[in-house]
Amino acid sequence: MSDIPGHLSETPPLKKSPLDAAHRRLGARMVPFAGYEMPLQYRGIIAEHEHTRAAASVFDVSHMGQAVVRGADASEALEALVVGDLAGLPVGRQRYTLLTNDAGGIIDDMMVAQGGTFVYLVVNAARRDEDFAHIQAHIGDRCTIEVREEQALLALQGPRAVTVLGRLAPASRHMLFMSTAQLRIGDVPCGIARSGYTGEDGFEISCQADRAERLFDLLLQEPEVRPGGLGARDSLRLEAGLCLYGNDIDETTTPVEAGLTWTINKRRREEGGFPGDAIILRQIAERPTRRRVGLVPEGKAPVRAHTPVTDAYGDEIGEVTSGGYGPTVGGPVAMGYVATASAEPGTPVMFHVRGKAIPGHVAALPFVPHRYVR
Repeated sequence: MSDIPGHLSETPPLKKSPLDAAHRRLGARMVPFAGYEMPLQYRGIIAEHEHTRAAASVFDVSHMGQAVVRGADASEALEALVVGDLAGLPVGRQRYTLLTNDAGGIIDDMMVAQGGTFVYLVVNAARRDEDFAHIQAHIGDRCTIEVREEQALLALQGPRAVTVLGRLAPASRHMLFMSTAQLRIGDVPCGIARSGYTGEDGFEISCQADRAERLFDLLLQEPEVRPGGLGARDSLRLEAGLCLYGNDIDETTTPVEAGLTWTINKRRREEGGFPGDAIILRQIAERPTRRRVGLVPEGKAPVRAHTPVTDAYGDEIGEVTSGGYGPTVGGPVAMGYVATASAEPGTPVMFHVRGKAIPGHVAALPFVPHRYVR
């Protein structure tokens, strides 16, 4: 799941992250996103991207929504709204899943951590109000949903993240990808998940908002760590082939079209029982008419969202949904939807930018291999 801006828009009054003063002290360029002022960059997007790939960066993602669904059947109640297996999720584990509508479209993508008599949710910033209202309306009196407005969220990402956190919270060294734990980082109590949205190894760390600046400072005191902004998170997730809600997935795209069929395990495919199950399961059996793919334009100029894509004969076959420069790749990369018949890697395509046709091809995702510790 992602929290990076697809569209920046002024919607006053803007909220401030618990780390707002720290960002400004560090010279961050602040931008409005999802009702908050957030750091786009500090030293430059490419420099922050490259440092994350080589060492470790800490990102403020406190604008994302956090909530607890509490009750004896919390997992079952929430499972009825998502495509993933939550009833079979062990305590201390986390799962990426999708909240769907009756048409099979994706209301949001989210992380769900299993706590036994409760589940912990992290949802996208721009969808938090809609998500929590939707969940509350459907779980009714079965469970309670507690929105955790008092929590901050930081993401420590990169190949040196485990070294850094291992010094501050030694038990974190033994955590595997998508595991969770309650640990102290220095003197700050934290909920930690070994996960992230950059394709790199790392951790997502929740703490009380009034302790967030202390935690941020502790991490930045480590020699491997530098601050990173939303710009680098966007280029990192694009190279990793990860979806941005509102661009690559939304209520008009299904999990199958989006290449997220892996989020639906065998039991859920056999039993169904989630919104839009008939449409989604039919697409798994018969293939959808379009698919999300990687796209690579020739040359150095990137292609951006909403750029039309045609086949070699000029017939329109799709559209770019995310695009930009990939610093690790060393050139422009993009993602988008094309007709299934044109979705094989290597298929030549044309991008149409301001009346000019730019040649390119379909590519396999991800552009940069994931480095999660499984």
